Amino acid sequence: MLSKPLLKATIKQNYMVFLIIVAVLMLYLPIIITMYDPATQESLNKVLDTMPQGMIAAMGFSEIGADLIDFIGSYFYGFLILLLPMIYTIIACNRCIASHVDKGSMAYLLSTPNTRSKIARTQSLFIIVSITIMIAFITIVGLVLSNATFPDKLDINAFLLMNLGSLLLYYAVTGFGFFASCLFNDTKNSLMIGAGLPVAFLVIQMISDVGEKTSFLKYFTMFTLFDVDKIIGGQGYIPQFIALAIIAVVMYGLGFYVFKKRDLPL
Repeated sequence: MLSKPLLKATIKQNYMVFLIIVAVLMLYLPIIITMYDPATQESLNKVLDTMPQGMIAAMGFSEIGADLIDFIGSYFYGFLILLLPMIYTIIACNRCIASHVDKGSMAYLLSTPNTRSKIARTQSLFIIVSITIMIAFITIVGLVLSNATFPDKLDINAFLLMNLGSLLLYYAVTGFGFFASCLFNDTKNSLMIGAGLPVAFLVIQMISDVGEKTSFLKYFTMFTLFDVDKIIGGQGYIPQFIALAIIAVVMYGLGFYVFKKRDLPL
């Protein structure tokens, strides 16, 4: 069971951040799709060659193919999809449990018929559903716009798999955020783990892409499990998807466990 009043309050608390991030994503995605032009692709690659290659590689722009799916994969799913939704998930996860404990409102919530399990279920459902809606919206807009602008040019299967991979990645990312929010009594420590780890993973991923000397760092970041090249290539991504799903289940499970068992400063 869920707490409908808590769910409504959580939606009201987070919907503006959600809409802002979606708006920014909808600003970039159409621009990137409409920028695609096979006739000018070689010229664009030459321009990229004149820029610092370390920076280009870190941003995920080093491997840009001639197809529309490669173009979108590099420019949107190579970096932007890893950064922008993360801002929303960090805020939402921190607010779901730790913020209520920190502000003292958790005492009020638990004085009502809401149990700890019911509160955790409600907040985790909000996080999972909201990020699912965000990725679903990106998927639909990308499909519609690509078909309208470049009919039959998009590899729909690869595009859907990229969005599925993005969704699984954010299930795992929010799993860490939810666990941290359940573990700590204040937002400062919750953000240290819930925000610090995903940001650190992203930075490590960017550094690992710079060159061969730093490529070993890919084994220290969860973002390696979202490999756009493998998804577009159609092989090697299934174990990574399974790993992301397992991470998500484990972290959400740990969040539920510690929140039910630990003492709260009520």
